[in-house]
Amino acid sequence: MLRVDAIPDLPEVRPGDDLAALIADCLRRSRMDLEAGDVLIVAQKIVSKAEGRIVDLATVEPRPEAVRLAAECDKDPRLVELVLRESTGVLRTVPGVIIVEHRLGLVLANAGIDQSNLRPGDDHGHALLLPEDPDASAAALREALAAHFGVERLGVIVNDSVGRAWRLGTVGLAIGVAGMTALWDLRGDRDLFGRELLVSETGIADQVASAAQIVQGEGDEGTPVVRVRGLGRLGPAQTARDLLRPRDQDLFR
Repeated sequence: MLRVDAIPDLPEVRPGDDLAALIADCLRRSRMDLEAGDVLIVAQKIVSKAEGRIVDLATVEPRPEAVRLAAECDKDPRLVELVLRESTGVLRTVPGVIIVEHRLGLVLANAGIDQSNLRPGDDHGHALLLPEDPDASAAALREALAAHFGVERLGVIVNDSVGRAWRLGTVGLAIGVAGMTALWDLRGDRDLFGRELLVSETGIADQVASAAQIVQGEGDEGTPVVRVRGLGRLGPAQTARDLLRPRDQDLFR
């Protein structure tokens, strides 16, 4: 049985907050704990907020390329400037959306930059960037929480909501992983009839990230941290970068 529990009553996260301490305090107040084999999923937004990844748009000076692209896509030139700064290349553009390869290797709309769930009054004047290094963010949270609860086998995922090619709707994606396998390699296993699996790999971190997002929500739920229990094996440890398809295997770019 896989159990997915939102951790309630997390206070608003501000730049400089000790996110691990906030989460540990919420777990205690809710009479919840962390056990060996648990996975904690933490929404990217609160990680970015704690790490001070909020940008005041008034401080952003768009380059000519950003101004041109903003006119094509009907977007704020300052936001487009941030998209270009966070990206290694622009892949597709349509009105309202810029698809880029983020410097982390992810292919994302608008470089994952968001203005939702910011403090009222800041939503149009500020923007929230992805964490500088989500894998490092996940590892730091895992180390602090594992020490606090005396649990060695603990996984942490930083997740974000993303769209997908050919499909409507967003799903959860693991952009940071620590303390667990991100990609289950099933090659060499057998199917029901004894045939050897030759290509089967499961993006388990993405699956867990998406399951957690069901209870995290996208609006005013206020439950950005989720505990998943019952997943089973966690090791060997990998990072979210292990989920990136190598460029020479990418058939769509």
